[in-house]
Amino acid sequence: MLTDTTEYALRAMVCLAIVEDEYATSVTLAERASVPAPYLIKVLQQLAAAGLISSQRGLGGGWMLALEPEEISLLDIIRVVQPIDRVQECPLGLQNHGKNLCLLHKTQDEAARALIEVYGRRTLGDVLNTRMNKPLCDATQTARLQISASKAKRGGGRSK
Repeated sequence: MLTDTTEYALRAMVCLAIVEDEYATSVTLAERASVPAPYLIKVLQQLAAAGLISSQRGLGGGWMLALEPEEISLLDIIRVVQPIDRVQECPLGLQNHGKNLCLLHKTQDEAARALIEVYGRRTLGDVLNTRMNKPLCDATQTARLQISASKAKRGGGRSK
């Protein structure tokens, strides 16, 4: 299964996708994503190092998606904080197993393959554009209202 860190990264990225072309502070993101702020900063730094988000210091700064939501798969996000690797050969190094995996390791490989396939075909754009329940519903509504008010006062955002 996915770790708490992975869940935090996914929620933070959804929040950044919701606010689109605006920088969001770590405190705001932590609040909207329901993630402990000190921990979220470490996750955001990892996502920035991977090139998925960018940051700007100072007044009006914060974090922003570095790419369009449709260009970022959920797997891209997951792999930054939690590697998902296929099992190619016996992890125990047993010579009589080699590439002929036992049922335990074959099952682990099948699970990894399924995770890679499912998360690899979904993007942040898909998450935002679904007709089903929106992620972080209350945060989405609040964020859109705040962004609308903010844009009315000042411009800015990600250049295309």
